[in-house]
Amino acid sequence: MTDQAQSEILANNPIGKGLDAFRTSFNSICEDRTLSCTPDALDQLAQEDIQNLTLDLLFALRNLPAIRLLRSKTSHGTLRSDLLKLNSAVSSDNFHFDRIKPLLTAALTDNGDDALIWDQVYNAVTESTPPPLLLPSSFQQTPWLRNTNSFANSSEHRKYVDVVLKEELGPMYVGLCNFHETFLGGVADLETASKAVFKKCTQGRNPLYRKGWSGWPEDANQDDVLDWFADLCGQLAEFAGDHRPKATRRRPLAQPNKPVQGSTAERKLDIGFVSNSQAGKDSRCHWSQILIPGELKSNPSADTASKAWLDLGRYAREVLAAQDTRRFVLGFTICGSLMRIWEFDRLGGIASKQFDISEDGLQFVSTILAFLWMNEEQLGFDPTVITENGQRFIEIQRNGPTERLIIDGLMMRARCISGRATTCWKAHREGDPQTPLVIKDSWQYTEREEEGELLREATEKGVVNVARYYHHEIVRVFGTDDDVRSNVRKGLDIMKAENYRPGRSMISSSTSTAGARKGRSSSTAGLKRSSSQTGAPLPPSKRSCSTSPTKAGSNALPNRVHRRVILRDYGKPIYKASSRAALLAALEGCIEGHESLRKAGFLHRDISINNLMMNEDKENPSWPSFLIDLDLGIKETRREASGARGKTGTRAFMAIGALLGEQHSFMHDLESIFWVLFWICIHYDGPNQGRVVPQFDKWNYVDMEELAKLKLGTVAKEAIFMKTITDTFTSYFEPLIPWVNRLRKIVFPRDRPHEQEDERLYPRMKEILQKACKDLT
Repeated sequence: MTDQAQSEILANNPIGKGLDAFRTSFNSICEDRTLSCTPDALDQLAQEDIQNLTLDLLFALRNLPAIRLLRSKTSHGTLRSDLLKLNSAVSSDNFHFDRIKPLLTAALTDNGDDALIWDQVYNAVTESTPPPLLLPSSFQQTPWLRNTNSFANSSEHRKYVDVVLKEELGPMYVGLCNFHETFLGGVADLETASKAVFKKCTQGRNPLYRKGWSGWPEDANQDDVLDWFADLCGQLAEFAGDHRPKATRRRPLAQPNKPVQGSTAERKLDIGFVSNSQAGKDSRCHWSQILIPGELKSNPSADTASKAWLDLGRYAREVLAAQDTRRFVLGFTICGSLMRIWEFDRLGGIASKQFDISEDGLQFVSTILAFLWMNEEQLGFDPTVITENGQRFIEIQRNGPTERLIIDGLMMRARCISGRATTCWKAHREGDPQTPLVIKDSWQYTEREEEGELLREATEKGVVNVARYYHHEIVRVFGTDDDVRSNVRKGLDIMKAENYRPGRSMISSSTSTAGARKGRSSSTAGLKRSSSQTGAPLPPSKRSCSTSPTKAGSNALPNRVHRRVILRDYGKPIYKASSRAALLAALEGCIEGHESLRKAGFLHRDISINNLMMNEDKENPSWPSFLIDLDLGIKETRREASGARGKTGTRAFMAIGALLGEQHSFMHDLESIFWVLFWICIHYDGPNQGRVVPQFDKWNYVDMEELAKLKLGTVAKEAIFMKTITDTFTSYFEPLIPWVNRLRKIVFPRDRPHEQEDERLYPRMKEILQKACKDLT
């Protein structure tokens, strides 16, 4: 476009009062903060204020007549398409607002020059993106970020959960090309049916669609839009009857004011597609029925990481937790009339380009029909967990022949989105119901040593009181190793997202170099990567992802692979012990297991209330008490840098030194066993009778340094410690008060953690537990 043509467009389409609403918003913010209402105030506003102002300005610019006529200088489209990309970038929490301040200043200047404002718009949308700076995998492996599955005995109050969930999700990438084709394109006959249905919508005396949808609430009021959405979806499904004659069992459900059942804390859902064709406004729905959650905002500027995106992420977490075979969850946001499609998996959340449902009616029809027609695999359910005749099972290749493992029931399912996301089922071999097995599914970083290999080696070495190995494998879905980047996301590249910035999801290497206390072990984990069958060669797809970037010098974005481990020991968490004496005996057995594991050359590194197990069933051949979960375990003999240095474990039970970043040693694990007993005595008033204690609920949420100080303050003086446990131990565990204090004295000699490793701590802890058990009986 020539300068003359652009000048004519600007002259014929003046801005006029088009930015008045934005300027009013700016004045209101300045008055609230007692600042002068001049452009100079921009330098004194907080980043959140700048972000909100920028979104208001971009919304105003998108509605100006000139925006649809001015050509893009970076692509073949119009400036409006560039502005939508900029809107996505601004919505992220990592956008550099220095890039946008000249535009804000020009828009706020009294009697501003239209040409200057549009020049600044072009400047803002044409920033080049430098090549990505990627982090070696050794730092990707170390779980520095908090995770919503680490909560123990928590109320899961929203204001606390949201902080941790935001950290867990990290950057959420939006505006990915080919998103619809990737996740919705596999629906049979979707393109043909969508065109036919949309054509019907445009026909008749009172068409559903004519330059916009009939009945769309002009103010985008939430309740009105929800009613409109549900009604329209029904009409679209009816129009599509010729293409899908079988009635779908799926329907949209809008209950923004009614809590969905199945949450730890009360959670409501704006709108979603449910697996109940009879569900209505008065139905009581459970998260296990929600197939596709949705979030609605009346204001287009709410399409941001801290608003609509996080709200939808909260719903996705509940869906993933309630449905034990979901590999990923699709969802959608509608902010004003702007819609995005989302996908949440074990690396976080990604989304499509934004589209206007009023302007792009065909894409809206296609999206809704896809949501109604997608099969279970397309919705994210695991096809390797098969249901036949009311029975669920998996099949494994073990030592040649195929074995069918019947799933008896769910033991636990991690309540998180991003992370290992462990699921455990009790199971048995077909035809052998008397011998229990445990199927454990998790999503591991591709470079991390396989838990199955560690368990197999530990079992072969005769380690006692640690869950014994049966089988392990990488789960294969549709004939391919099941990982996030290649299989779940089908190769979608986050580096091509509209809001991608290099290094945003990476962890600075400086954060992983906290010094180890003198005298503590300097062991680090190895990076061995083996196949799920001993001696089997790796196929090309595995070889490429198994090579450690640390060793090979390559740079790779984080990826997680779906791994399955089968164990021969089944039990219950020790907090469900039938008596106090049984609990103490189980703790003693777990300490013995930890010592045996260490003598075999392994370090556990994740002692928690759910990883110490016991078996009180005389018919069960499992260990009487045992450790599980070597996901974070390492071989102590390996010395290569692999991410072993750093903060590993479950927050409430982590040792003080581990919270501060010390090199992890067996002493930290023994201290964690102390914290497990301390926690149980406060939070359980008998077998499986848990409670939430506000004083300790915050241990789930505060940062690690603050938690280290809280723990040290708890044990630093005997008088303070005795008052704490006397005031907070349940009546059921009051008899353990003197014995827990005796443990404190040996775990924290001189009222602080050990400064040197001391293997004598193993027998000393076991001796106190034995004496306490004898005293109780």
